[in-house]
Amino acid sequence: QVQLVESGGGLVQAGGSLRLSCAASGRTYNLYTMGWFRQAPGKEREFVAGVRRYSTWNSYNLYYADSVKGRFTISRDNAKNTVSLQMNSLKPEETAVYYCAASDEFKQITSPGGVDYWGQGTQVTVSS
Repeated sequence: QVQLVESGGGLVQAGGSLRLSCAASGRTYNLYTMGWFRQAPGKEREFVAGVRRYSTWNSYNLYYADSVKGRFTISRDNAKNTVSLQMNSLKPEETAVYYCAASDEFKQITSPGGVDYWGQGTQVTVSS
């Protein structure tokens, strides 16, 4: 099993920045893909960003939802089993609970159904 623990959420004004982090523990050696989803009140959980590790140790595939491209940056540290999400130019409509996600299959995870492991979530609130 894999455990994911997020940190870094909080309150920020519109246009501001936040950095989320997620630490993985347990059976992490097969975690090919890690990423972030978010869920706003009354809405479905949606994909934000992902990073897929290739067999070459430091080779990655980064991919983003169109709505966050150019503003959010995902990064991964395999040695520390962590994934981070740098969020810039935040908007009030991006207020949501942000979830760390992971899969031990070599695939992009862009829908909740493709996720094998979830974190407990961290609240991000963007005030206008």
